[in-house]
Amino acid sequence: MPKFLVTYHGGEMPTDPAVAAQVKAAFGAWLAEAGSAVIDPGAPVRMVTQVAGGETEEPAEIGGYSVIEADSIAAATAVLKSHPFVARGGTLQLNEALEI
Repeated sequence: MPKFLVTYHGGEMPTDPAVAAQVKAAFGAWLAEAGSAVIDPGAPVRMVTQVAGGETEEPAEIGGYSVIEADSIAAATAVLKSHPFVARGGTLQLNEALEI
């Protein structure tokens, strides 16, 4: 079954502890709804450096990641439609892991 890397862009994490708890609860509810499609719920990330053989690229701001499995891109997209990060104004980027 195809695997997909989901990266989180925009949609800052709230600083108010009560709102942050609501965000975490909403993510937990989404995980339960998504079920076995989520093979790694991921974590928040921060960019610390870049490694390149020459000039570096403009860094992409990624707030976090998850890994999901789905039969198709359409099925993977359907899993992400109800993600609470999207409801908070963030964008999820879906990248398919290619078998080589």
